[in-house]
Amino acid sequence: MQKFVVKTLGCKVNQYEGQQIRQLLERLGLSVAEPADRADLVVVNTCCVTHTASAKSRQYLHKAQKQHPNATFVLAGCLPVGQSSELKLIKGPVHIISNKKDLAKTLVNLLPDNCSATCAPHTKELTVYSTSKRTLMSGQLKSPKTCQPNSLPAKIQPAQHDRHKLGILTSYAGRCRALLKIQDGCDGYCAYCIVPKIRNRLYSKPISIVLQEAYNLVYAGHKEIVLTGIFLGAYGQSSVIRSRWNPDRKDMLAQLVDKIAQIPGLERIRLSSLEPADVTDRLLEVFCKRRNVMPHLHLPLQSGSERILRKMRRQYTVAQFLQVVDRVKLSSDRPAITTDIIVGFPGETDDDFHQTIKVANTVGFSKIHVFSFSPRPGTAAAKMQPAVKPEVIKERSAILRNLDKKLQAKFQKQFVGEKVGIIVENTRPLRGRTERYFMVELGENDNEQPLEPGQLVWRYLR
Repeated sequence: MQKFVVKTLGCKVNQYEGQQIRQLLERLGLSVAEPADRADLVVVNTCCVTHTASAKSRQYLHKAQKQHPNATFVLAGCLPVGQSSELKLIKGPVHIISNKKDLAKTLVNLLPDNCSATCAPHTKELTVYSTSKRTLMSGQLKSPKTCQPNSLPAKIQPAQHDRHKLGILTSYAGRCRALLKIQDGCDGYCAYCIVPKIRNRLYSKPISIVLQEAYNLVYAGHKEIVLTGIFLGAYGQSSVIRSRWNPDRKDMLAQLVDKIAQIPGLERIRLSSLEPADVTDRLLEVFCKRRNVMPHLHLPLQSGSERILRKMRRQYTVAQFLQVVDRVKLSSDRPAITTDIIVGFPGETDDDFHQTIKVANTVGFSKIHVFSFSPRPGTAAAKMQPAVKPEVIKERSAILRNLDKKLQAKFQKQFVGEKVGIIVENTRPLRGRTERYFMVELGENDNEQPLEPGQLVWRYLR
């Protein structure tokens, strides 16, 4: 049996798509290579949101070429789409897929004819992938050898949209939390972001397909699902620019979350990231009504300075951000609010940075992801002046990370002595994640049966 490696770098959307690639290859009859194995196929699902991410993608490829000298190499993901100049740095024979709709077809055509699709016994629906070489199927089918797409019932006809070529997931290998991509694309063009040049076509996965995929994941044993997208709040819209939104579709995300939350056996559902204006009254209503919708929102602030937010081309003000935070706190019991902050954006002064510190303290974030600004060629910010000195960026980043530690400790201290639900993620050491997304050490297990990843337990926090 041929063996493969899929290495995914970057965001949650990329991680989801990496799982799609893995699932396709397993259904073709390949097996995952162990660390000591020599793989026959290596797929690098790249990221290029920053220059560093792009470099890491290339570095992994070069390392894999030495580790698997006889393998076929495929470069997929964002790097081939958005940074053609950096592809010149790629060495050796590599299949570079710059058009995502060709990914499944390319992978199929790279494999020997004796690699055939297999059927996942727990899949209730059928997804068919048509290629020029063969038809691939996932799901239950009595006679896969004789079945052709045009002979299938209407409800399982091949999906026409390009993003369905890899198929919906039936499980999420190696993770307790399963990611579920429901949206793709962004045309917002924030000044620092290269993503709209890579994924500018917006797409929202139909509710019926999202629900089927969520059912699959719960059936496979996943107790927690994280809905993800490039601009999650634009689910159901044709643009991320709110002035272009169809008002009749503004609550589609809330409707979807409400439906998913009713799936039996689903203990937790989270949203990967939202903009402040995405937090509608209807969404907050769902948060309050459904016990398995976690009291946790990730709201990227990026900067606490109004001036810097305008330079960044963000679609909110500091005042609007704080208003949304107040609404969330009023509607939920001590919600966890996590965020992203960029330090050292061009033109950021000491006063701008102090305003960011002030907002962070006001909100009381439960976690701050600190990003030191680095210019990305192809973005508006790459040409902006004046640039903040590297030593200043380093100093400010350290200050913000120290504040993050203090705010995390302050937030978590509220729950000491309370009994909380924890889903086990690691066994060595024994650790798990709470409803509000922070990790805790579980300590000694009082039960006779050892705890396993994915298991939900209840413990008093100390």
